[in-house]
Amino acid sequence: MFWNYAEGKIGFREASRVTRHFSEFSLRDGDCDLSDSRRSVSPMESWLESFAITDGKCHPDCLKANNEQEDYDACQSAALVAVSLISSARVIFKIDSKYTEYSPQYLVDNVGKEEVEGEMDQPSCQYTVGNLLSYLVENVWTKKEVRQREMDQQRREFTVKDCFEFAFKKGLPRNGHWAHVGCIFPVPPFACQIPRVPMKGEVIEAANVSEALKLGMQQPAAARLHLFSPEFDLVGEGIYDGPSGNETRYVGLRDVLMVEAEKIKGETVFTVQICYKKKTSFVKVSTRSMILPLNGDDKSQVTEPACLLVDFCIPRFSIN
Repeated sequence: MFWNYAEGKIGFREASRVTRHFSEFSLRDGDCDLSDSRRSVSPMESWLESFAITDGKCHPDCLKANNEQEDYDACQSAALVAVSLISSARVIFKIDSKYTEYSPQYLVDNVGKEEVEGEMDQPSCQYTVGNLLSYLVENVWTKKEVRQREMDQQRREFTVKDCFEFAFKKGLPRNGHWAHVGCIFPVPPFACQIPRVPMKGEVIEAANVSEALKLGMQQPAAARLHLFSPEFDLVGEGIYDGPSGNETRYVGLRDVLMVEAEKIKGETVFTVQICYKKKTSFVKVSTRSMILPLNGDDKSQVTEPACLLVDFCIPRFSIN
């Protein structure tokens, strides 16, 4: 049977629950004392422990910026779907003994980023109190407008597939060891020292719905959904079957998780899980081919009959 993600005993752990923040370090006595002989932990371990001290609290500027953001952008959405599928697959194939959340923001910060040779050996990339204070002075205590402008200039575009490929190449840090989704602060240079869990495997893609059904029998799969408004907003418990009239507005492609497949009146219908406007919901989606009236400057213009769901893929892990 098609892998039932909704009832598959895994459960969707919405990665936006991450609330650790690079800038929230406690500098009280002992919190960052690298010379404390009473502790047999490394400076990096002390830093990772400091994440727990923050108890998920975020800088007020970050909270305000995230509250003002109506929906996740394409890269954040791709990263959230990717880490959810990675976490699920690692449990299914018994690589992780329990569901382990990995950091989506690590992917947002690093996928497509140019690699720097010897980065981990550079003095500025070592975790020291001096480097930490320099980071706070240069980034956390600057004006918000300057910070946001720099972040916007660095924005890159990538897909769920790109996230899988990057994770297999570089590994992933656990969720609590990186910033929260939507962090407005630059990544500290010494964050390259944060330990990552190795990932070995490959990306498997499906060219059409039939192939996607086969993938879904093995493990949860990712796809992208053509979103039209107001049809999607009004679907409720019905079946989302795309545009319906002249008042239709094309929203764009959104990353989804394929939950299950079923036959309804002779038609194959997928139930997908989607986070839209920062709200997670389950929606039944038609798989019949149709002409999609895409508009605007979107690069995914379709001129032939197509399915609402496209770009199916899964992360296939190497067991050994």
